[in-house]
Amino acid sequence: MSRFLVPHFNFKALPDTHLRENLCSHQPLPSQRLLQCSTSASHSTSNNYRPAVILPGLGNNSGDYHKLEQTLEDKYGVPTVVAKVSRVDWLRNAAGLVDPNYWRGTLQPRPVLDWYLKRVDDAVQEAKLLAQQQDASISLIGHSAGGWLARLYMQDFELSHHVSLLLTLGTPHLPPPKGVAGVIDQTRGLLDYVEKNCSKAVYTPQLKYVCIAGRYIQGAPLWGSSNSVANAEFAVPAGEGVNMKPESGSTLRGRIVGQGYKQVCGEAEVWGDGVVPQVSAHLDGALNISLDGVYHSPVGSDDELRPWYGSLSVLDQWVQHLLH
Repeated sequence: MSRFLVPHFNFKALPDTHLRENLCSHQPLPSQRLLQCSTSASHSTSNNYRPAVILPGLGNNSGDYHKLEQTLEDKYGVPTVVAKVSRVDWLRNAAGLVDPNYWRGTLQPRPVLDWYLKRVDDAVQEAKLLAQQQDASISLIGHSAGGWLARLYMQDFELSHHVSLLLTLGTPHLPPPKGVAGVIDQTRGLLDYVEKNCSKAVYTPQLKYVCIAGRYIQGAPLWGSSNSVANAEFAVPAGEGVNMKPESGSTLRGRIVGQGYKQVCGEAEVWGDGVVPQVSAHLDGALNISLDGVYHSPVGSDDELRPWYGSLSVLDQWVQHLLH
């Protein structure tokens, strides 16, 4: 059954990694021209920043983002609301099974995902009450599937005109390629709908899309030889004397992760955050950023050895987008 209907949780520990520099690009994704840029943000005591709404990813609940919420509020002065979602809520997606479009791979997001979009709208209304100015804009922070669900919200809901920033963390934005052997669209057509019907990404003074991808582990094909098996599989800082030889079992781990990547982007031997390939987490027209050593989910992460996008050391590299 597809991951769209039943969330997949991976609690298996992986070898420790560290953050390296981040890579940024204003260029369209096909060019893959990633330019180095500084993303350090200084602490500010100002509380005049626009409120932020965190949109949980598939299988996550609101509590998974409590630490991120508190850090944004206490350290940076960003009023923050997390859309209220429980793990059990995701079983509502099973309603799509009775829709013939599910089996044809042409499923549309509404009404199947209306429950989630309503939670987002409630959170946006709550965030608006936190704003010091009545006409203040807000930021949406979409983790994983929450990123493309944010695009649906911005397309269909009235309050979305208050959104001035959409920042996505490890979001699989792009539908999987058609006609690739062994690849099944786990969203059953939802990402095709988003790509065809939602507004394209922009980076303008009025509205900014910032798409952040993690480079935590390189996948490998299920069979045969692979460059990622012969070389290091985990992103580590350059020039720090780290042993780059794969640990025992890392070959199998890379192949398993690679099969997950293949279902998302059609290729196994690519870099990603352990769940979403880097290439799928970027959008043409957005400010695209890649961060080395960043794991996909707060579930099973370790802020020191396996940081996720919301860990403090990683947050410090992208939080400035919420402050400007």
